[in-house]
Order: sequence, then C-alpha cells, then structure tokens
Amino acid sequence: MGERERRLEAAGYPLSRGPKEGPVIDLLSVLGKTVYASGQIPNDAGVLTSKGKVPSQVSVEDATKAAALCAANILRALVEKLGSLDTIARVVRVTGYVNADPDFTDCHLVINGATNLLKDVFGPELGRHARTALGMGQLPLGCSVEVEAIFELV
Repeated sequence: MGERERRLEAAGYPLSRGPKEGPVIDLLSVLGKTVYASGQIPNDAGVLTSKGKVPSQVSVEDATKAAALCAANILRALVEKLGSLDTIARVVRVTGYVNADPDFTDCHLVINGATNLLKDVFGPELGRHARTALGMGQLPLGCSVEVEAIFELV
C-alpha cells in the first residue's frame, strides 16, 4: 500500500468499502493519460449514508461529509481499477452535485468536503483542481451529493 492509500485510510475510508462496478457503466474510463471517474454517491460498503435535500433534510455539515465520502469512493475505484493511487499524476477537475433546496446557495461549501479530501490525499499542489459545484433538483436514489472527477495519469 502506498502513501496515498495510507492517507485515505487514515482519513477514515478503508479501501475495502469502495464501490463495485455495475452492469451498465464502468467505474472509470481511461483515454490516453486522462482518467474520467464516474460520479459516486455517499455509499459506504453498499449502504447509502446520506439521503435528502440540503439543508432542509441534510445539514450542510453532514452533506460536506457525504461529499468527502463520494470523493473517497472515487479514490477507492481508482485503486480497484488501476491498482494504486501512485498511477495518478494530479487531480484535474471535480464536479459536485448537491440535492439542494431551491433557495440553497452554498453548494460550493458542501463540495469542499470532496476538495479537501483530495488535497489531503494528493497534497496541496497535486490535489488542487478546477471545480464546479451545482445545486440539483434531484440526484440518484435521492442521495444528498454526487461527485465526479478527472485525473491525469503519470
């Protein structure tokens, strides 16, 4: 296990609890030196941990933790499919979707959970990325947050 995997596990995200590939989509799509990670929801070992509208049903604090779990699931998928986070040169872009109440304007604060975890795992330089945070009317399974990401391979 590499240093990045150790950092992920030390943050409370064991590698063994990650997403499984389904019959319809791939966890990752690799094109040249670019990795496109499918959107991940706050699912921990098959259990949806955060469901509902932010902030009326899910607090901003809890949704931020859910966004970190989404990012952890992306990293777990990278390890599952590529064998190691050492194959990643840098984080390029993150897009975060928040199942938001119509008047909620702090989606960027929720997606900071994903951003901060990526910076913790890859470091402040290689973890820094372009980002979009969007409020949505609904998300799959009614989850509170979904995060997708793009990475550059070594």
